[in-house]
Amino acid sequence: MKEALYYKKLKDNSVQCVLCPHFCVIEEGKRGKCRVRENNEGALYSLVYGKPNSIAIDPVEKKPLNHFFPGTKTFSIGTAGCNLKCHFCQNFELSQSKPEELPFYEMTPEKVVEEAIKAKCHSISYTYSEPTIFYEYVLDTAKLAKKKSLKNIFVTNGFINPEPLKELCKHIDAAHVDLKGFTEEIYSKTCGARLKPVLETLKTLKENNIWFEVINLVIPGANDGMKKIREMCLWLKKNIGENCVLHFSRFFPCYLMSNAKPTPIETLEKAKQTAEKAGLHYIYVGNVSGEENTYCPKCKKPIVRRMHYNILENNIEKGKCRFCKAAIAGRFI
Repeated sequence: MKEALYYKKLKDNSVQCVLCPHFCVIEEGKRGKCRVRENNEGALYSLVYGKPNSIAIDPVEKKPLNHFFPGTKTFSIGTAGCNLKCHFCQNFELSQSKPEELPFYEMTPEKVVEEAIKAKCHSISYTYSEPTIFYEYVLDTAKLAKKKSLKNIFVTNGFINPEPLKELCKHIDAAHVDLKGFTEEIYSKTCGARLKPVLETLKTLKENNIWFEVINLVIPGANDGMKKIREMCLWLKKNIGENCVLHFSRFFPCYLMSNAKPTPIETLEKAKQTAEKAGLHYIYVGNVSGEENTYCPKCKKPIVRRMHYNILENNIEKGKCRFCKAAIAGRFI
């Protein structure tokens, strides 16, 4: 076990975890809501350090990140556990399990970096579940990766406290933030969390010059109202900027919402139109078949053509549109 960062010792051998906004008070022998941080004799320990359950080599577009070194590969790792309990979780077998319930790999931070280099990956992604809950593993791996010129990608629900996030920002290069909706109701009723800390995370990433993209899983009857989607888009434009990359993703029935209906394609198209009218330049519709192209906001030509995470054509040169020379938001080779 690895002693955890960001906790306080309390009376009677209890501790309080201050890593995420749950601020769990954990009695001796118990765990926090994430199920992977345990009080052992008055000290808090991570139960998943160096023990990823999922390892894969992915296209960076699968995170999804469309404006962060398109066409490159990323070495992806994830452990059991999560600090949210989303009823619609599409990876619930991993995120809602205790670490002892799943097989895992023994993989030190040094080994992760070594394997990423061997696989000729451009980056390491901390993903699949919620990387906040394996924070110490992320931090140690990211520091080593930096020394080997690898980029670090934090794929997160954004439910993390400002202090640990700011420390992490010293070592990561990009993030992908899952914005579940734009009401406190959807967070409290279907995720067991709160919206406000996630919005603060977005601001903190912006302030620390971390490239990030936002995804919104559009769920029928839960967060698919165009009024709230418009409010979300206007908030992103005001607080993050018109170049904030926003992905609308299609929901398919799963986990505790297995009886729900898939998101109609028409709803996603309306959401995209709503975002465009709100003034955002880069909007994508994901989890559907077909192309997912990047268009130049100035000349409107397709500058990156994609099909199923594969790059068919890339017309970005030194961060600019090859056709009209307009600057394109993102990080490019």
